[in-house]
Amino acid sequence: MSKFLTGIMLAFSFAGLATPGIAATHYPLTVSNCGRDVIFEKAPAKIVSIGQGMTEVLFSLGLADRIAGTAVWVGPVLTEYVEANRKIKRLADNDPSFESVVGEEPDLVAAEFEWHVGPQGSVGKREQFSELGINTYIAPADCVAKINADSGDGVRRELFTMDLIYREIAELAEIFDIGDRGEALIADLKKREAQAVASVAGTSARSLPIVFWFSSKEVNGDAFIAGKNSAPAYILKTLGAQNVVKTEEEWPLVGWETIAAANPAVVVIATMDRRRYAADDPAVKVDFLEKDPVTSQLDAVKNKRFVMMDAQSMNPTIRTIDGIEVLAKGISSFDQAQ
Repeated sequence: MSKFLTGIMLAFSFAGLATPGIAATHYPLTVSNCGRDVIFEKAPAKIVSIGQGMTEVLFSLGLADRIAGTAVWVGPVLTEYVEANRKIKRLADNDPSFESVVGEEPDLVAAEFEWHVGPQGSVGKREQFSELGINTYIAPADCVAKINADSGDGVRRELFTMDLIYREIAELAEIFDIGDRGEALIADLKKREAQAVASVAGTSARSLPIVFWFSSKEVNGDAFIAGKNSAPAYILKTLGAQNVVKTEEEWPLVGWETIAAANPAVVVIATMDRRRYAADDPAVKVDFLEKDPVTSQLDAVKNKRFVMMDAQSMNPTIRTIDGIEVLAKGISSFDQAQ
């Protein structure tokens, strides 16, 4: 986060204080969110945030003091929010129980994914929360032009873009009557994206076929690879590179023989603290790529063109911008090494 944005947030640390020209929120406020109209009589005072990406958006908007509990973490919080995060109750590293969430007596449950709070409701359905007078908000990136089934990561019908994250930021800023902070955050993210794109101008980015490997249930089994409309696909399009996967599934399981046929020039490897699957560890991923008879023959592996990227940057979050910056830096370094 830029020093400029941090300064903006400190300067407007009190909810409801707005800069000239930014309209204050008028309550009751109705927000159309993932197929439901959610009515806010006032700015929520107590939030439970389900999903690391959602939590980091709330932190970035200066709302740490409103968060009563969090859950679903993949890795460390953004560095600038370590101290704030330490003070907040961790309900669960993965899915929290419905009882643990409502036990915090929130007036808003904010979720990153529909499978936690939605029709599938692994934590709870929206109706269950509304019956208790608790509002729910789901990140638009997980429901706009996206179909979430009972299993898997869903099917994205249109290419994800950062506009969905900017919509989330703007809506949350309006809900909490902090429009100034929302505008500052969006402006900062857009500036960083433009700078990253400019940094690869004149490089070989457009000729590079690239694959994003999140993880695998079994190390030598099929891999969770970024689909053609995912957040990584947006990263690739933004930088002018090519995705080797053409399916609309968010994270399809793909065999390495299929990936080898596309012969990616770069493998982007997800790093994370989570150890749910055998290939969550990035060191395990690299070891497999270099020793397997099929993957060891990939151009990316022969030339050791690996880019390590935080797993959260591969999800549709504010960290997608981090992902653009990381891949741009990697592409530039490969280009210089030629």
